[in-house]
Amino acid sequence: MAPARAAKRPKLEPSTSAAGAPHQRGDDDYVPGNIVEIELCNFMTYDRLVCRPGPRLNLVVGPNGSGKSSLVCAIALALAADPAILGRAASVRAFVKRGEESGHVRLSLRSQDQGRDIGITRKIDTNNKSEWLLDGATVPKKDIIDVINKFNIQINNLTQFLPQDRVCEFAKLTPIQLLEETEKAVGDPNLPVQHRQLIEWSKELRNLQVAVKQKEQTLNNLKALNAEQEKDVQRVRQRDKLLKKAELMKKKLPWLKYDAKKEQFQKVQEEEKIFKKKMDDAAKIWQDAKAPIEGLKKEKTTITSSMKKITNQINQNTNKRREVTDDEIQLSARLKTTLDDIEHLKRHEKNLQQKISKAKEGLAAAEREFQDLQPYEPPRDEMTQLTNDIGHKICGINDLKQRRKEKEWQLSQERENLRKCSDRLMQMESKNNKLLQALQRAGAERINEAYSWVQNNKNMFRGEVYGPVLLEVNVQSKTHAGYLESHVPNYIWRSFITQNASDRDLLVRQLKQYGTPILNYTGGNSIMCEPLNITPEMKQLGITSRLDQEFDAPPAVKNVLITQASVDQSYIGTNQADQSADDVVKLGINDLWTPRNHYRWTRSRYGGHLSANVDSIYPSRLFMCDVNVSDIEMLRSEKDEHTRNVEGMEEALKELQKEQRKLEDEEAEFRKKKEAIADRVRLEKKKREDIQRRIDLKRRTLEDISKEEDVESSTRKLTDKLAKLNDDRFRALLKLKNLLGEAVALKWSYTEKNMASIELDTKIWEMEKDVKKHEKDVLSASRDYENCKRITQEHKQLVLKAKQHAESVSMITDNLAKEFEKMPTTIEELELAIQDTESEANSMLFLNQNVLQEYQNRQREIESISTKLEDDKAECERCCSEIETTKGKWLPTLRSLVLKINDTFSRNFQEMAVAGEVSLDEHGLDFSQYGILIKVKFR
Repeated sequence: MAPARAAKRPKLEPSTSAAGAPHQRGDDDYVPGNIVEIELCNFMTYDRLVCRPGPRLNLVVGPNGSGKSSLVCAIALALAADPAILGRAASVRAFVKRGEESGHVRLSLRSQDQGRDIGITRKIDTNNKSEWLLDGATVPKKDIIDVINKFNIQINNLTQFLPQDRVCEFAKLTPIQLLEETEKAVGDPNLPVQHRQLIEWSKELRNLQVAVKQKEQTLNNLKALNAEQEKDVQRVRQRDKLLKKAELMKKKLPWLKYDAKKEQFQKVQEEEKIFKKKMDDAAKIWQDAKAPIEGLKKEKTTITSSMKKITNQINQNTNKRREVTDDEIQLSARLKTTLDDIEHLKRHEKNLQQKISKAKEGLAAAEREFQDLQPYEPPRDEMTQLTNDIGHKICGINDLKQRRKEKEWQLSQERENLRKCSDRLMQMESKNNKLLQALQRAGAERINEAYSWVQNNKNMFRGEVYGPVLLEVNVQSKTHAGYLESHVPNYIWRSFITQNASDRDLLVRQLKQYGTPILNYTGGNSIMCEPLNITPEMKQLGITSRLDQEFDAPPAVKNVLITQASVDQSYIGTNQADQSADDVVKLGINDLWTPRNHYRWTRSRYGGHLSANVDSIYPSRLFMCDVNVSDIEMLRSEKDEHTRNVEGMEEALKELQKEQRKLEDEEAEFRKKKEAIADRVRLEKKKREDIQRRIDLKRRTLEDISKEEDVESSTRKLTDKLAKLNDDRFRALLKLKNLLGEAVALKWSYTEKNMASIELDTKIWEMEKDVKKHEKDVLSASRDYENCKRITQEHKQLVLKAKQHAESVSMITDNLAKEFEKMPTTIEELELAIQDTESEANSMLFLNQNVLQEYQNRQREIESISTKLEDDKAECERCCSEIETTKGKWLPTLRSLVLKINDTFSRNFQEMAVAGEVSLDEHGLDFSQYGILIKVKFR
């Protein structure tokens, strides 16, 4: 009897693209984005394979190792997936078939217009390089990703793409994570956005509800406290009222004192008027007594003026007589001088002949000395020769200076070349530089720039930053270096490691342009791996160590390698372990390195079958990298050549300097000889010029003596001059006689005026004695008036101060004046009333002196909290409205989606004779806890 056929499954609804538009199936039942054809070449176990999947469910069946997973890996790699998500290898070179240099994967995807297929090709090689082609044209990886995103293909989403090596990861997904991945994979693209908004609004709503509850509690507490203090507040206000009344009375007190000062000031003003009248009366009597004296003084002034005129005339007469006397004395002196000149002429006639004779003899002697002086010819040829020699030396010195300048410039250039060559050699010989060059050759083209930025900006980090990881790891053995390099994914070697979130975010922003991965490690400083324990069974099989024990690194770096690459689960063995590899897996070891092979064992999560993967061992290309030895030797030779050139140029400069110094010394010697000759020429010239000047001087002296007049004519002139002087002297004596007569008459007139003036002085003195008595009375009255005036000013100042003080205390207004009328009118009564009021206020005692201030502060706080409470309640209502609106869109759509998934899931499990169910786990308004529950029931 033939088995019954299962009912044909109905078609699902049209799928949806990333943009939200439904994809319609074509005539051949394919949906846009379906894989139409897969082509493999030199990929893992395949030489060449062409596979054409159907439009719906496709199954690949075969034994372990037949290439089922290879087909899945090919699909993932062609769709721009990172090799790490497959869980098999860290780089694409591991997917090239062993023994081949390169391979490729080609996928044909059904396009949206159904008229053609989209061809995506990824070429890979053993150098870990990938080349992308889109419909046969070479394109960047970004264009491939854009095409994949257009079809909502999510290789990293385990609900859409689940390799067998990551089934465990899918099993570990929580219901919450399953819901998030499902929304992104098969749901409306608005679902994840709405879900995130609901989560954020629900958190905000919870915070607002807590805040409202706290504010209501605080508000009730504050109102209760204020109610308890009502009576105390009333007493405080009554006490404040009394104190205000006392303060008001204190404001009137300065004004009462001001009125008292003002009354005293008015009394003093009246006294000042009386004293002023007395002073004016005494002054009038004094002025009447002074009137006759003024007439006598005017008469005396007239006489005094006449006496001054006479005195001036007497002085003028005296001056004239003095001038005449002086003239007469000068005439007498000139007369005596003329007589002496006549006697001198007689003596001079004898000496003149003697002077002429001496002048002629001196002139003749000077002319003979000039004739006897030998002529001097300067050595012009020698001077010319010295000038030429000096010029030659200067030219030689300038030439040497130019040569030195050129040599110094060449030396500086050569030194700069030597420095650059040394720097390049140092860089090539440094370990870190070698490792950075190795990373650069391995694909990290800008790792040098990233490393330099981190080193130059260490002060910006809060914690220690390590990296690249390759520079932090130290492996002693070349063999173990090859193991470690092959075991750890390539992206880790070029990664930087931070130890807190802020440093990670900073590095992600700054190193994004260099394409450098950033890993954040937040564990402690202790190594997380377990201690190495090699059991006797391991030793017997040839296992000697564990991979994490064969290298040194900072704790953070080592822990990252342990968590990311599981180096603490990889063991190292000898050739003996290679021969007994089948027995090693029985000890629970799933990763083994031997000198020839790398063994990895994996156990199937379905049937529990054990499968092994064996890879060949490749030598390290990163740790054991070395720069070109020939380049280093060439640089060393270049450095030695530059060094020799520098030393040779320095010696040449020293020789040029010695030669220049020698020429400068010779030039200085020639200049010294030239100066000596010039000094001798100047001395001979000066000697001849001095003798010539003496001859000219003596010749002029002789001419001057010869030009003198004869003695007889001079005597006659002096006699005429003597007669004229005698006549002038006689006229001067007659003038003096007339002036003496005039002086006697003026003296007589002056004496008469003087006697009249003395008589007037006597009369004035007698009258002034009476005036002085009246003056004393005026002064006494004036002093009394000034004293009274000073007292008045003092009282005025006191009144002003009292008024200023009163105004500073309070300005009188109409209301204040009415209040003042109700108060006592005297200072004593007012002070007593103030004292009684303050005593009454102070008699009210309080345990808490700040009760009113606390009450008012609390009242303001109640008003503030009430306002904030109303705002929070309004915000709660708004948030609830937003949540209900968004929930009304999100939850029905999600329920419908989960219902469809559950129908398909249940039907598929029912066909396998088991039960399966997919349901939505709802949590009310706690949207962060919503999830998808998968339930399976077996027999």
